[in-house]
Amino acid sequence: MSKQRITTRYMAVVAMFTAISFIAVLIGRIIPNVAGFLSYDPKDAVIAIAGFLLGPLASVFITVIVSFIEMITISSTGPYGMIMNIVSTCAFTVPAAVFYKKFHSQKGAVAGLGIGVCVLAVCMVIWNYIITPLYMGVPRAQVAGMLIPVFLPFNLIKGGINAALTMLLYKPVVGALRKAKLVEPSSGSSGKGKVSVGFTLFALAVLVTFVLLFLVLTGVL
Repeated sequence: MSKQRITTRYMAVVAMFTAISFIAVLIGRIIPNVAGFLSYDPKDAVIAIAGFLLGPLASVFITVIVSFIEMITISSTGPYGMIMNIVSTCAFTVPAAVFYKKFHSQKGAVAGLGIGVCVLAVCMVIWNYIITPLYMGVPRAQVAGMLIPVFLPFNLIKGGINAALTMLLYKPVVGALRKAKLVEPSSGSSGKGKVSVGFTLFALAVLVTFVLLFLVLTGVL
């Protein structure tokens, strides 16, 4: 019975994170694009939180479902866009979740997110070079000329924003889920789950920094 309850609870939490992730995609569509076609959406932060809470496989599962729903509803890039969405989100969230699973601490979370941002940036330089010419119908040489000045900073900034959002939102989200009895209380959670003021200020500073860089990249500033 316990096993069944855990399975049901797990699926409920995965479904909830999937729904919130898709809402985040919709919110992201009102944010200005970079270079006319690179769009930021905050779903990676939602999926990173799910990965921290449920493990890296949950990140992959949610990413695939949300990317498929996006493809058949609001996306104009078809299967290519779905592939790029899956690669981009998994490149950020899976390394972060794997690292956090091994080093389950505040420092482990920050380090995992930093690794995720680096993997995302490198991975998307490669995948944009391979895939972007196919669905945009432009010469590969044109895309190659955009890899360092456009794609690399965009993904570093996108990853930085989502890393900061994850740091700020993880504890409040997990606390709410525990109150709702959707996740188990952490073992020995006597004050361990509290977030220090210093950590919150650090996360806010990171968020403000990368948001400002994003506004510069979009030409708003």
